[in-house]
Amino acid sequence: MSDRVPSYRRHKQSGQAVVTLPDGFGNRRDVLLGKYGTSASRKEYARVISEWEANGRRLPPKSAEASAPDLSINELVLAYWKFAEDYYGFGRRRGISFNVKDALRILKELYGHTPAAEFGPLALKACRAAMLKKDWSRSYINAQVDKLRRVFRWAASEQLVPVTVWQALRTVEALRRGRTEARETKKVRPVAAEQVEATLPHMPLLVQVMVEFQRLTGCRPDEVCRVRPLDIDMSNPACWIYRPGSDAGEFGEHKTAHHDQERLILIGPRAQEVLRPYLGTKLDAYCFDPREGEQQRSLNRRAARQTPLTPSQRARKPKAKRKRPVQDRYPVTSYRNAIYRACDRAFPLPEDLSPLQQADGRKESRAAWWKRLTAEEREVVRTWRREHRWHPNQLRHSRATELRGYGLDVVKTILGHSKVETSQVYAEKDMQAAMELVSKIG
Repeated sequence: MSDRVPSYRRHKQSGQAVVTLPDGFGNRRDVLLGKYGTSASRKEYARVISEWEANGRRLPPKSAEASAPDLSINELVLAYWKFAEDYYGFGRRRGISFNVKDALRILKELYGHTPAAEFGPLALKACRAAMLKKDWSRSYINAQVDKLRRVFRWAASEQLVPVTVWQALRTVEALRRGRTEARETKKVRPVAAEQVEATLPHMPLLVQVMVEFQRLTGCRPDEVCRVRPLDIDMSNPACWIYRPGSDAGEFGEHKTAHHDQERLILIGPRAQEVLRPYLGTKLDAYCFDPREGEQQRSLNRRAARQTPLTPSQRARKPKAKRKRPVQDRYPVTSYRNAIYRACDRAFPLPEDLSPLQQADGRKESRAAWWKRLTAEEREVVRTWRREHRWHPNQLRHSRATELRGYGLDVVKTILGHSKVETSQVYAEKDMQAAMELVSKIG
């Protein structure tokens, strides 16, 4: 978009002052300002330009009711996406962009060419019905419906649709537990220490260290992936302070940064010992660099070779342009998938459900294995994995439960919550201790 400000000029037909402004949807509109050359028209020009700049270089309609029928859902989605990219920081937090895309995709598929001003509660319920067909959970459907409402709230604030459209959408109630066919999700529970210990030997060394660091600090998965020496205050040897993403502004890029909350992660002596070998010499480099893990994996594979290297293999250089270049830090999805793979190795499927060993010694491909299984067998596999897999968010719950004996205020501070009620969700109640107490006091 050009940085040029539209000029103040004379309208030939009427003799009035005029300025031509883009409306944000590929069109341009003339705005008459009054008699040309007068101070009043100059003031009106300054007001219109100021309003246009404040609106993201888009001229709001004179009245939402008059212009809203011209705006389609597709145009509204495009305008909202441009706004949301910057506001929510999609480049820094990709998970949010994927969630927003899920909601907008259904909206476009069902009502893309519908005038935005005609979108009402029944249309929102139709979008929700489409989400039900995708087998999304009740909580996720409610969150996605709320995102669609947020789109129209933003549109109303920008005078792109009448405010009555958003007000009508607010009448659609959320799905209630037990009153819908949508599936329910299980509450996230702490992972048992024995289960983590059984899984650790099957992880790459770097992932093992990340798991240990997260267990000891209770940080979020994204925070352990982003840790850098630059973000750690080591002035107090007994307890370091890690501020995630401190280069991105006053409060960084953490989950609650938009609430003006500073995130402080306390690193005690045990966590320091885990982290120290990975601090490196570059302050702005990520401590847990997947490229080092990939290099170590290659060295281990070479050491395990049973045949000697040929001269050409020794002289081989790494590819300059890989199809999937190794990143400088672990994405949360890669970190989670590495844990899943370790769980599958630590707790293998029953032999009759496992991939077959082929004649050449290789295992059956995943696609061929999954195609071979019946629907009932696939469900058994899914159930087995749900029972034997754990994910990195559970480490945070485990740390909260471990710290519960020191009080919820301590848990709140260490986990970075603004409310004690949030910490209550993470810190599981010690039922065994409660039962012992009741058995003693009657």
